[in-house]
Amino acid sequence: MRSKAIALSVAVLALGTTAACGGGSGSSDAASATGPIKVWLSNNPEEISWGKAMVKEWNAAHSGQKVTAQEIPAGKTSEEVIGAAITAGNAPCLVFNTSPAAVPQFEKQGGLVALDQFPGATSYIESRSGGSADQYKSPDGKFYQMPWKQNPVMIFYNKALFKKAGLDAANPPLKTYAQFLATSKRIVGSKAAPSAISPAPTSEFFQSWFDFYPLYAAESGGKQIIENGKATFDDQAGKDVWNFWRTMYAKGYAPQEAYSGDAFADQKAAMAVVGPWAIAVYKGKVDWGVVPVPTKQGMPASQIHTFTDAKNIGLYSACKNQLTAWNVLKFATSKEQDGKLLQTTGQMPIRTDLPTTYAAYFKANPDYRLFAAQAARTVEVPNVPNSVQIWQEIRDAYSSSVIFGKTPVDQAISQAASKAEKLAGQS
Repeated sequence: MRSKAIALSVAVLALGTTAACGGGSGSSDAASATGPIKVWLSNNPEEISWGKAMVKEWNAAHSGQKVTAQEIPAGKTSEEVIGAAITAGNAPCLVFNTSPAAVPQFEKQGGLVALDQFPGATSYIESRSGGSADQYKSPDGKFYQMPWKQNPVMIFYNKALFKKAGLDAANPPLKTYAQFLATSKRIVGSKAAPSAISPAPTSEFFQSWFDFYPLYAAESGGKQIIENGKATFDDQAGKDVWNFWRTMYAKGYAPQEAYSGDAFADQKAAMAVVGPWAIAVYKGKVDWGVVPVPTKQGMPASQIHTFTDAKNIGLYSACKNQLTAWNVLKFATSKEQDGKLLQTTGQMPIRTDLPTTYAAYFKANPDYRLFAAQAARTVEVPNVPNSVQIWQEIRDAYSSSVIFGKTPVDQAISQAASKAEKLAGQS
């Protein structure tokens, strides 16, 4: 699921840079118009199942405002398809697969509607998602995306391989960097697995969301990499995270070469960086345990932040019946529908008090409880101009310094922060 959900295309996200800048709201007539609409769903089977059921319920009660849903059209990435549709002027009304990292570019193309134009929208978003909603505001203070669902990133570990290495599988020593390194040494040294953990060592910009960023979110106490226009990660927390991963690669605990399959499922690595989607994926294949990402000195789980790995809903400016689209969006993110999404997909709706709101679900599905608790402390990619380019600069510097050891960490992280800050300040 992760590869389907997060892959973006820098080239295609650059489409439409000569188009009208700023988010588009369409005409005032469209904003108040009702009638049939089209929506795109993710190509994830569980989400398609939820989406079709949701649409069926809506259509049964709104015969004059029929929703037609389809899986997002095939393409190299979903963001590529969305970007091209914006440029062509034929995007659907809603896309239930909008990446927060792509929102700044879609805004720049004039492709997204500011949801704030609908009466009560801002209060609806903020009451549903609580304080985390602020992470999804654009620099102009408006919401061009509905915070929808997240997959809080944690560490899965293979209990059988930990036992094989002589480690405590019930209470694994993984809280601090020192413990994590010692555990990794034990795994590789005992030949329990060729690698302790195998994050993708490839150069795509989004890969930093699954090695650097979760640990930075934790070590920094919940910082984004850009705050108030300034790069934050050239700090002690950022350097500690980069040096931790540098040691993992230098010692051979994490591979510098990409593995073509699933290293965790194939027992080539004893650990993996994953979200709750992995529970269904590894069921019956791996006897797994889960812990929060490590921090330098160790923190209580209740204090640890991580990366969201979220997907949101965008309302696109080509839509002719935007009021219907907004009402469908509210219906799809209601307490009832969020519960059905959780039940069907195991993904966490971005709403307050998740464990208590759906207490019956988590009682019946205890494997998801830790992810639900973690969902209250997640950090999103910053909503700033040139988001994709910023992450690519970070990835290039990280790859050179951390994965391959070609550039000193302090030098590489300082240069990446300088470039990121400059890009964030551009329109």
